[in-house]
Amino acid sequence: MAQVTAEAVVPVSPDVAFAVSQTTGPTRYRWDPFVAEQHFLDGATAPGKGVRTSTTSRHHLHMVSEYVSWAPGSHVGMRMTEGPWFFEVFAGSWRFTPTGDGGTRAVWRYVFRCRPRWAAPAVERLGVLVLGRDIRRRIAGFAAGCADPVVLAAVAAD
Repeated sequence: MAQVTAEAVVPVSPDVAFAVSQTTGPTRYRWDPFVAEQHFLDGATAPGKGVRTSTTSRHHLHMVSEYVSWAPGSHVGMRMTEGPWFFEVFAGSWRFTPTGDGGTRAVWRYVFRCRPRWAAPAVERLGVLVLGRDIRRRIAGFAAGCADPVVLAAVAAD
């Protein structure tokens, strides 16, 4: 499987960094350059293990994903259950570890396999370039969100 990874160090605790990463609605759209629209499915009102979300990217691609791990302040993992035809498999994880000075090291990783299998080597190389650019932009937006007083106030209010 192909993978892309990005990381950032942010000046907030792992609990706050995790909370920023899980914001929804206007707060999420304020920092996340990837998500154009996102909502919970199946009557869920908050993220958690087993919860499904519907996400439309700013590229106009749609994906339904399910949280497969949920450990506030530590990590979150998801897997695609429905999505663009060219992904056979897509999953992601976001990990948050303390830096020792009150900050957090955030490491975000996506793994994916493309189809059709005969074209996968070339398509996955292209995917590494495109998704690599997207994940770097996304984690940079997350880092900006961790310094944004509006985002931090929304997280504190929850």
